[in-house]
Amino acid sequence: MNNLDIATIVVIAANVLVSLKGFNDTAFFERYKFGIGQILSGQKDRMLTSGFLHVDISHLFFNMFTLYFFAPVVVNWFSSGKFIAIYFISLLAGSLLAIFFHKNEPNYSAVGASGAVTGVLYAAILLQPNMQLGIMFIPLPIPAYVFGIGYLLYSIYGMKSRLGNIGHTAHFGGAIGGYVSTLLFMPQLLVNEPLMVGLLALPIIILLIMAKMGKI
Repeated sequence: MNNLDIATIVVIAANVLVSLKGFNDTAFFERYKFGIGQILSGQKDRMLTSGFLHVDISHLFFNMFTLYFFAPVVVNWFSSGKFIAIYFISLLAGSLLAIFFHKNEPNYSAVGASGAVTGVLYAAILLQPNMQLGIMFIPLPIPAYVFGIGYLLYSIYGMKSRLGNIGHTAHFGGAIGGYVSTLLFMPQLLVNEPLMVGLLALPIIILLIMAKMGKI
């Protein structure tokens, strides 16, 4: 299984089991999904539990498929424990950014591991920025750092235009969580890979500037 370690298998299994429960139990799904109104009323557990629920099988599969490929990169560079830390830091960062941008929308809701998975993806890109990624509809592989920067710029566009039924805010927050936690665990990247660290920070800086100017 792509050299998956036990931590990755447990995370994938937890997502599958909780999601399957949510598919078949509407009350369970509604109680544990991300909901701004409910979270601000005190149900803070939704910031974590929502990350293990999914809308349908395809939503679940896409997130777990992405995790399957990028979790081993993070585990191989760090450890199972640090992978788990990055996963949950990214999940919480995605929820916090969603709360920040949607705090005045009490009916805003979301589910999915996308924030946590994007954090793991961004951590993997920061650790191996030159690995080649094959992207659907693009005939040639592209460097991971190009994909990472492009993905976050697209997320900013999605946040600004409310593009599709996608939690762009959670994706971006997750990427910030993965970026920051990776640098905390491996600060030498700031010295050894300053260009990549700076390039991958650009979308984050752009988002902060746009938020400060009220453009998003």
